[in-house]
Amino acid sequence: MSKAMDGRKNKGISLTAHLLMLALLCLFPVSGWAQGATGDCMPFAGERMSFSIDWEFINAGIADMRVDHTADGYRIITRSKSNRVLDMFHKVRDTITSEGICRNGSIQSTRFGLVQNEGRYHSRKQVRFLWSKGIVTHIQNGQTDFYDVSAGHLNAVDAFFAVRTMKLSPGAIVHVPLFDSRKQYLLEVAVLKTTERLMAPWGKRVECLVIEPRLETRGIFSSKGKVKVWLTNDARHIPLKMVARIKFGHIVARLRKYTGSMYHP
Repeated sequence: MSKAMDGRKNKGISLTAHLLMLALLCLFPVSGWAQGATGDCMPFAGERMSFSIDWEFINAGIADMRVDHTADGYRIITRSKSNRVLDMFHKVRDTITSEGICRNGSIQSTRFGLVQNEGRYHSRKQVRFLWSKGIVTHIQNGQTDFYDVSAGHLNAVDAFFAVRTMKLSPGAIVHVPLFDSRKQYLLEVAVLKTTERLMAPWGKRVECLVIEPRLETRGIFSSKGKVKVWLTNDARHIPLKMVARIKFGHIVARLRKYTGSMYHP
């Protein structure tokens, strides 16, 4: 079975889309969420999140995320766009779609799609997780590559939501099998020992856990992505803040709006 080189680079990923992608790579052990899920492994249907994306002190745009049930599982859609000022120089309209099913009480990725419209650059990528066959197909720019990937591997988006069902505690270190950017590996994630308090969109200061992933896939403007994510220290683990360090400073995503049928702050 043929395999593409892991070192092949993706082109043209925007600041807005990539910050969310880096943050979504951050957290998740298979054993934890397999035990934590009861019945429906994706309890966040109906959830809507809107983030502002800043480069240092300059606003770059927004990113919106929504979770919906489908006939056989769930769908998570993330859309990012640059603001009106940046549109004049480099207009960005990107969409990330993740789909999956609940298998034995755990999340199983089935599809990951990325549509990029950034200035004059346009690209489409589709990743199919054929978990019952132990295969992942990667389709981009008319080329299809195949990878041997066992059941249980997740894409970055699904992994982020899986970890939110877990019982996280300060000082913990967790691992998860991940397939991202043509590469599969066991991602290590550290939960920092100290918590912090941040202002939430619903007007209250809340205690947050701080998560640090140890990424092996490359991030924009950096050899490897370096990210921190602040999650509310409660059953929902809502992401209030995400920070990515790059060669030219920091990109910060802050949660500005949140709605969810299961959460009442």
